[in-house]
Amino acid sequence: MDRQKKGRAGAGGVRGNKKRKMAKYLLTALILIIAFILIRVIADVSGASAGSRDTVFTVDRGDGTAVIADRLEENGLIGSSFLFRVVSRLEDADGEWDYGKHNIPGGSSYKEIIDELTSPQTASIKVTIPEGKQVSQMGTILEEKGICKKKAFMKACTEGDYSDWKFLKGIRTKERINGLEGYLFPDTYYFDENTEPEQVIAAMLARFEEKVYTEKIRKKADKMGFSLDEIVILASMAESEAVTEADRRTVTGVFRNRLERGDRLQSCVTVEYAKRMKKTIISLADTQYDSPYNTYMYPGLPLGPICCPGMVSINAVLYDEDNDYYYFQSDQKGRLHFAESYQEHRAIQKEVQKDWEVTVTSVD
Repeated sequence: MDRQKKGRAGAGGVRGNKKRKMAKYLLTALILIIAFILIRVIADVSGASAGSRDTVFTVDRGDGTAVIADRLEENGLIGSSFLFRVVSRLEDADGEWDYGKHNIPGGSSYKEIIDELTSPQTASIKVTIPEGKQVSQMGTILEEKGICKKKAFMKACTEGDYSDWKFLKGIRTKERINGLEGYLFPDTYYFDENTEPEQVIAAMLARFEEKVYTEKIRKKADKMGFSLDEIVILASMAESEAVTEADRRTVTGVFRNRLERGDRLQSCVTVEYAKRMKKTIISLADTQYDSPYNTYMYPGLPLGPICCPGMVSINAVLYDEDNDYYYFQSDQKGRLHFAESYQEHRAIQKEVQKDWEVTVTSVD
């Protein structure tokens, strides 16, 4: 009887030891999980897990903490919108956001982001970049405004590494005449005097990302059978060839017709861009200028965009006109005359060019 009691007590002791060991394992696992979560939270809040790229972030009038937190997370500047709202509450930042453009350095902590977004913007120089300007012309405007030197701006555009921007991945900007041509979005900006060219470029690329690199536009381009880069190239050509939105849509329709038929685009503005000039009438010798931008010599689209188009031209490509034209000619007032046949086109050329004087101006 005593042995049986002892046996039962021994079995209970074994089960008790197993329970204690299991409890220790669970406690250890729980501690490790909590430690891991804390490390992740600390890394996130401190900015250690944030991207390394400087980002221009816009706070619009009326934006609240929740909206700002969600957009910061979408842009990869923070890891958790919930944590950001908590830190914002602790910092008494709710309702103190300063609307406008803010430059957020890569790797910024939550507090550093909050400090930036609640600080009044002091940039005092307003600069408007018109649609259709080339990068070199933008550099001239920026230098005249005292924002940065044209030479430094051009160097940053042509030699800088911008592959971390999603819409520039796979694009060999360093092989193109003006590097970032087509991707510096024309708009109104505010900068300080003597701003670093890279910061100016970041603001313009961020605006392009906001306006053009959208899911809607990417889906539309894909449906049309074009990459986003090809859309930008076509938009830059339409911007350079035509003045009105209607003409740009018609011009893009002409380009698509020629591409589908296998014709060379033979666009005068691509020759002008390659030769860094503007000319009233392109000569035969001009059309034989060897450049990957010259659509008289090479089939398909030019190597890259030939200016920085605005949304009107982007939309003109996305929603171009379905027509039967294969040719067009501009008159001295900038109006375009379209033709379905080469004979009709030549007749139009003779008529509109009969009183023209050949003039050449340098773009740079």
